[in-house]
Amino acid sequence: MDTKAQLARYGLFDAKVPRYTSYPTSPHFADSLGPQTFADWIKAIPADGEVSLYVHVPFCRRLCWFCACRTQGTQTDTPVIAYLDVLKAELRMLADILPAGVRLSRLHWGGGTPTLMGPDLIRDLATAIRDVAPFAPGYEFSVEIDPCEVDDARLDALAAAGMNRASIGVQDFDPGIQKTIGRPQSFDDTRRVIDGIRARGVQSLNADILFGLPDQSRAKITDTVQKLLSLSPDRVALYGYAHVPWMAKRQQMIPSDTLPTPEERLDLFDVARRLFVWDGYTEIGIDHFARPEDGMAKALAAGRLRRNFQGYTDDPAQALIGIGASSISRFPQGYAQNHAATGAHTAAIRAGQFSTHRGHVFTPEDLLRGRIIEALMCDFAVSRAAILDTHAVSDARLDALFASACAKFPNMLRCTGDGLFIPQEARPLTRMIARHFDAYDLSKAGHSSAI
Repeated sequence: MDTKAQLARYGLFDAKVPRYTSYPTSPHFADSLGPQTFADWIKAIPADGEVSLYVHVPFCRRLCWFCACRTQGTQTDTPVIAYLDVLKAELRMLADILPAGVRLSRLHWGGGTPTLMGPDLIRDLATAIRDVAPFAPGYEFSVEIDPCEVDDARLDALAAAGMNRASIGVQDFDPGIQKTIGRPQSFDDTRRVIDGIRARGVQSLNADILFGLPDQSRAKITDTVQKLLSLSPDRVALYGYAHVPWMAKRQQMIPSDTLPTPEERLDLFDVARRLFVWDGYTEIGIDHFARPEDGMAKALAAGRLRRNFQGYTDDPAQALIGIGASSISRFPQGYAQNHAATGAHTAAIRAGQFSTHRGHVFTPEDLLRGRIIEALMCDFAVSRAAILDTHAVSDARLDALFASACAKFPNMLRCTGDGLFIPQEARPLTRMIARHFDAYDLSKAGHSSAI
């Protein structure tokens, strides 16, 4: 039986499973967690420690049809300026309760399109963040950049603010595919912006591309990857396009009959994966690639790779604080999410309260299962000794959990006295294997294709 037939036997091409950027996943957050719990968790951060800060800017000049993020379109700066005022108020509230001496190990501006802000707004937001906490040594400040919504003045402002990693959305360079997904973006425009970023001393570059797009073929994804490789990104995220028009109404603009089958999606991923590996990139988890000298590749080699709502990370901080509408924070105690709607978020902040309205408090079982899932997603392996050393679980119960997974995926998942291991040929099943350790009801939310 060939590998694809084996994968089909285990249901890969029919399964819908979470991406596991958190555990439990966000559909299982409860509405009972509110601003006071969020504030208490902030106050519990160790003094002189390090935290990661995520700032969400939910506005776009254009709404790409493929995108399932919570964003809103605007052709004027009026709502952006009003929202920035709210962000600054939220940051002041954070500064008032953040323990003394805390520094930022990571800062990420996401969206939406953060670069729709003009230079003055960029400087204004950067100043407000510096008033909360300074950067830690070895910090990383990354910004999501739309090559069609940035210019020299904005790049100057970002570089002056300390941006040292840029994240470029590519998706696909084929003009026909771009038209179908509502994302026109030429290779020349992308290269021009990347050259401008590097000319300003920002040498670390991420790029995102998608497989599984409408009318995408092996030849087309090969062309896109080869063009991207010519730009020499340090990291690449190769995400599977999630077609969820029942959640993201704009995706109804994309005809479903143009989408590749699950089997074709696997082929597209494998074509791209092989090209990155042949060009010297290290495979990072299920869908990332990095140059061997990049921090993420080094974290993988050292066993320090982690997973959060931005995907894979080498961030050492134990707390990730989310600022802005819909942002999710992660603390050692649990998750806290702000109101998703901009209006509700704004109302809470203007009333002098944090916007937290849902979240989850970790149980020991969550921490155990979450760590097993994260290890599978990051390392394709779970160390029995490491789990026993860091979690309150008996040898017998852990062995039973591992044995159950191996019985579910015979001949694909290896169980030894050291733990679990997913071999190369079985790695497309990783999210399904992770799902086996998920104790929550999957039926509570729709999820994307397992491949």
